Amino acid sequence: MTRQDGLPLPQRTTAVLVVVLGIAISVIDSSILNLALPDIARELQATPTHAIWVVNAYQIASLVMLLPLAALGDRLGYRRVYLVGMALFALSSIAAMLANSLPMLIAARALQGLGAAGVMSVNTALMRLIYPSHRLGRGIALNSMVVATSTMAGPAVAAGILSVASWHWLFAINVPIGLLIFWLGRRALPFNPERENAASRFSWVDVVLNVLMFTLVFVGAEQLGVGGAEPLGALFLVAGLLVGVFYIRRQSHQATPMFPVDLWRNPVFALSMCSSLGAFCAQMLAFLCLPFLLLEVQGRSHLEAGLLMTGWPIATVVVAPIAGRLIGRVPAGWLGGIGMVVFAAGLLSLAVLPEHASSAHVAWRMALCGAGFALFQSPNNHTIVTSAPLHRSGAASGMLGTARLTGQTIGAVVLAVVYAVWSQKDGQGETVALCVAAGCALLAGVTSSLRVRAGGPPLPPAASAV
Repeated sequence: MTRQDGLPLPQRTTAVLVVVLGIAISVIDSSILNLALPDIARELQATPTHAIWVVNAYQIASLVMLLPLAALGDRLGYRRVYLVGMALFALSSIAAMLANSLPMLIAARALQGLGAAGVMSVNTALMRLIYPSHRLGRGIALNSMVVATSTMAGPAVAAGILSVASWHWLFAINVPIGLLIFWLGRRALPFNPERENAASRFSWVDVVLNVLMFTLVFVGAEQLGVGGAEPLGALFLVAGLLVGVFYIRRQSHQATPMFPVDLWRNPVFALSMCSSLGAFCAQMLAFLCLPFLLLEVQGRSHLEAGLLMTGWPIATVVVAPIAGRLIGRVPAGWLGGIGMVVFAAGLLSLAVLPEHASSAHVAWRMALCGAGFALFQSPNNHTIVTSAPLHRSGAASGMLGTARLTGQTIGAVVLAVVYAVWSQKDGQGETVALCVAAGCALLAGVTSSLRVRAGGPPLPPAASAV
């Protein structure tokens, strides 16, 4: 049976809106609570150390369930996983909004993260079914642009809401948006194409191993970044790596593994994933240290710092569609390599920023970072998705989200280590952090460029029309 190449235009527009809105609120919610943590800790009578788990619970639940839910999407349908995930996200937002204790709020946030994992695990796979093959580059570029801008937008959205309402409203806004996405999704999202062979059995043992591996590694990395917790962090990290070795060896004997070792055997896929890890590690390093640079070192106001940082997502919005149109015309490896060099140049220019630099000097550096990241991300994501067979689109989509969250986690831990070694008082810590971020970006550029020699996924005949 030959599948229809994409959805017809009226349905396609609605389906794209569903995917874009879903990924936007899922990504924004990963960082929207950062500014509200002091208020939450004070109201719920919790210590800052305990309150941070309101953020960690969401991150861990999302990370550990991306691949299992992507595997379910390959078997049961991406549409079903997406809609159930969005329904759970909206309902758990109500629970978080009504939480009157820290344990209740953490539990609600974990459920929220599980719902977000359902959305993020299959969103790119859905794009592959929504768009015709010759326009898929535009769909991937739109998806990448939304992820990049939403990552930067979380604190700004939170600041706007907290200026007029309490932290409970950070969750309340998810409910009507989530229900609207669910209603539109039932009407517009496509079904998976029929498969000739029956799907392999879903293994709950693999789910448990996947959860254990990522949880232990995440908690271990987080503890390593906390002063005085290094022995416990090292223990968790080693335990997670041991579980991972056993888990991946078990996966290597399966035809359609949950952790897609079959896709990792493709050099193009593997190099693209390594590039994604390095790029998101660099992005998170910069994202976390730039507020310190602008507020503490340069003495700018919160409003001025926030406005200057918007140069990054604005440049991403401008360049991402251009990158989407270049897919199929220029090798993705070169686009990604050039993008990461531009990104690294922006990071280095911020690292050497004079103490009394003008707003214009900060703004163009931010824009350079956003433009470089956008030029890299869309072609890189397109390569990851199209290098997988159609029936493994869910696995490729799940790995996209896993690489993003893993890279961001590594970036946060690296920044904690940098701040533990170098002082923040004179801006030395921020300078080192931005230089390290530039190094990660350059490494991502190298692995991206190596894909040109390794070859790339076959492009559809009309790809040049993207």
